[in-house]
Amino acid sequence: MWQAVKKSYIGEGVTVKKLPPLNATRAFETAARLGSYVEAARELNVTQPAIGRHIKTLEAFLKTQLFKRTPRGVVLTDDGWTYYQKVAAALSLIADATHEFTSRSEERWLRLLVAPGFAGRWLKHHLAEFRALHPNVRIALEPNASFRELPDDRTDLGIAFGLAERFVGLTEKLCQPAIFPVCSPSFLERYDAPTRVEKLSALPLLHEDDGYWWSAWLNSQGVKVRPSAEMSYVSVEQVIDLAIAGAGIGLVNSLLVAREMNSGQLVRPLPHEARLEGYVFLYPPGGLKAEARAFRQWLLDKLNSEDM
Repeated sequence: MWQAVKKSYIGEGVTVKKLPPLNATRAFETAARLGSYVEAARELNVTQPAIGRHIKTLEAFLKTQLFKRTPRGVVLTDDGWTYYQKVAAALSLIADATHEFTSRSEERWLRLLVAPGFAGRWLKHHLAEFRALHPNVRIALEPNASFRELPDDRTDLGIAFGLAERFVGLTEKLCQPAIFPVCSPSFLERYDAPTRVEKLSALPLLHEDDGYWWSAWLNSQGVKVRPSAEMSYVSVEQVIDLAIAGAGIGLVNSLLVAREMNSGQLVRPLPHEARLEGYVFLYPPGGLKAEARAFRQWLLDKLNSEDM
């Protein structure tokens, strides 16, 4: 069997690449990530001189300088930064592969902080698919409409709605679904269906703020008006429920009302739409653990297959 594996992965006549001293490589990655020999020694439970010796060993092996000393400590050289990026990725793969085997019989928690509309209207209907792929991952889902950064040590991944620059820390765009007006069929029976976007402001509009969201959408359609909000319902879920009940026209994104549109509970009074703000991943300062990386990739793949 080994001969077959060797031929498959290495190939006949190919020289196996030489690995660096692994303990020295681990010491280098830790020191580079933490930016300190002292902190690296503390994390690896060795002495600071030991970290220094490992770095010198690795530099001799690579025949290049990885760190340079400054009055404020050590910093990576250009070669050091290039090497660190590749070594960090390789060690992360090793850690993930090891975790996959050592945690097979363990239940692990994935703690998510999620915009309420996305959590209640989309995510809860699809989480069973992720759980089927990762049965040992248990999920703690906390809806939160106002977070701008992840709480320390309490959340593995955040999903917020808004512009990425409004949030603190490392972010990544998840998706930017189309935003459009919706109402119930009964609403259109009571009111004349609008023939132009300008006519919308004369109809009962459902607001989740002081009128900003409707104003931003109307402005994107060339209509310079700010509708006044006599009532604000705070959450998009309330707006959707009221639209279904025939109370007015709500402004929603395509992910949140796909089921209601398919069932006929909601219709679009006009075909106009815009892509304004979107959903954003928020990452914890220490990076994503294996469960969060798996969830992130699953969610990206899932949404890429959706019609938005």
